[in-house]
Amino acid sequence: MKILVVGGAGYIGSVCAELLLDEGHEVGIFDNLTEGHRAAVDPRAQFIHGELQDRRVIEDALSGTRPEAVMHFAANALVGESMQNPSKYFRNNVANGLNLLDAMIGTGVRRLIFSSTCAIFGPPERVPIDETMPMRPINPYGESKLAFEKVLRWYDEIHGLKFVSLRYFNAAGASPKFGEDHRIETHLIPNVLQVALGQKPHVEIFGTDYETPDGTCIRDYIHIIDLARAHILALKSPRSEFYNLGTGGGASVREVIDCCRKVTGRKIDVAEKARRPGDPPRLIASSKKIKKELGWNPQFQSLEAIVESAWAWHQKFPRGYGD
Repeated sequence: MKILVVGGAGYIGSVCAELLLDEGHEVGIFDNLTEGHRAAVDPRAQFIHGELQDRRVIEDALSGTRPEAVMHFAANALVGESMQNPSKYFRNNVANGLNLLDAMIGTGVRRLIFSSTCAIFGPPERVPIDETMPMRPINPYGESKLAFEKVLRWYDEIHGLKFVSLRYFNAAGASPKFGEDHRIETHLIPNVLQVALGQKPHVEIFGTDYETPDGTCIRDYIHIIDLARAHILALKSPRSEFYNLGTGGGASVREVIDCCRKVTGRKIDVAEKARRPGDPPRLIASSKKIKKELGWNPQFQSLEAIVESAWAWHQKFPRGYGD
């Protein structure tokens, strides 16, 4: 297939593009490089530098590449920032997403794979979180993703645009080529590995008195390659659908740090801080539905496998992509 990966120079998009190319698909990457990196663009892909806020530019990209489907990763995704600047999140995650959808309709592209988030659910009534749970986001980031999911439902009904929305929490790990290098790094594993590399003095633990076995928050980590495979499987979905993605287990902050110590063999100091407002003690997603309907079968379930792949990439690229 011909696939246009929007946001394909970012962390998840770059690995999805890599796996698509490995499987013989023809790939175009559209990115404005504000969050992504030019060095994260697979050289086998056609790269188009552009802004989603300019509908003419994305229409030209679609007309030029003539994809059979679009994968959409181009979003802002920092919860804290969304609480400080909600306008940025609704403009980029919703309004710019509408530009993409309208351009797809205008150029006859009728299939979209959307990178969503389990943040649309808010604090869960129970875990693991499945697709039947009420959606009550507690920040503009989650609200913007939920708003776009609602838009997708109507574009399917009115325009026949088929979509699959994949909701997940923590992508982690790396492929041998591409890994995690955010300009503002909020994710736990790369922050811990920066300590192991000597780039930071310690890693911060926010809250040690949660109702969990070791007092620290538990989160769901999915290997980036397993996540990419879920997006590729979604291309085969015969209908529009929503799927949650998770391991069903999860790991605590302390367990992640201990695993990083084991994998790296290095000392990793911690600094214990007070809880952050709004951090639920446990966030875990269920993948029963996508496993049953699309046959998703994650290959890298263990935390150690995730950390090993991330550590290998960070050792190879200690300064990330360097741009």
